[in-house]
Amino acid sequence: MAEKEQANRAVTDFIWNIMEIHSQLEAIHKSWAEMLGMTEPQWLILMAIDELDQGRGVSGIAVANKLRIHPAFVTNQTKKLENMEFLTRVTSPDDARFLQISLTQKARTEITKLSDKRQALYSTMFGGLDDESLHYLNRRLASIAKNSRLASQKLNIGVL
Repeated sequence: MAEKEQANRAVTDFIWNIMEIHSQLEAIHKSWAEMLGMTEPQWLILMAIDELDQGRGVSGIAVANKLRIHPAFVTNQTKKLENMEFLTRVTSPDDARFLQISLTQKARTEITKLSDKRQALYSTMFGGLDDESLHYLNRRLASIAKNSRLASQKLNIGVL
């Protein structure tokens, strides 16, 4: 019984650690957003576009999927970011029903201005980990994320 309690304690500790990390990341993203005069969700949309864009723009659906938010919210916020001159939205050459969203030069310039602070932040956050440890941790977290999605689906359909 003690072994099962230890395992449960380890899982509980892990979940609370993830909750704490999530809370701190929200505060960090809010700070970055405020520096650029936007909301935290808008900042996350910019970061998702920066991550996903391979030079041809990215669809709002891809951004919504990356951030696990509703596509209509992405549409609403990207319109605001376009008005702020952080994004361009152009009709997809492949399908006129979709827009391809890209960062503007203004957005890239502002993100670059933050790069030194971001690097210092990352050094503080991950200072105790070498590259190999960080890669290992990312592989384990990706596996846990995949298993969490499966567990959530099972819970939603009543299998668990």
